[in-house]
Amino acid sequence: MARRAATATKDDARKLATLAARTAHHDNSEDIVILDLRGISQVTQYFVIATGTSDRQMRAVAEDICREAAQIGQKVWRVAGMNSGGWIVLDFVDVVVHIFDEAHRRYYDLELIWGDSPCVRWRQAPAGRRKPPATRE
Repeated sequence: MARRAATATKDDARKLATLAARTAHHDNSEDIVILDLRGISQVTQYFVIATGTSDRQMRAVAEDICREAAQIGQKVWRVAGMNSGGWIVLDFVDVVVHIFDEAHRRYYDLELIWGDSPCVRWRQAPAGRRKPPATRE
């Protein structure tokens, strides 16, 4: 079966990955990372990886990410693991979200497998805090 068309722009994929990470953080997921797979993987542009605290919490995170994504026009293409626990995968084509329990995350260790990929900063700066000035070399 052919995959649907990719996200409209590379910015859209990054925005979706960031939205997924922030939603997972808001829903109390732990150890959230975004891996930039552009130029490394031919399957997707970003992985979002998070650890859930329970099966119920993991399902809630997945549902919230799908709902938030739909609000910005991004529809999940495929969902796996919602009823089995341990590992939920949300495939948005250019962004794949992995929500693990702690044991499955350690076992599959996607960060090690995709260790050549850079991490994306996704946290918002605290309110009132300014970015440090750029330095010249």
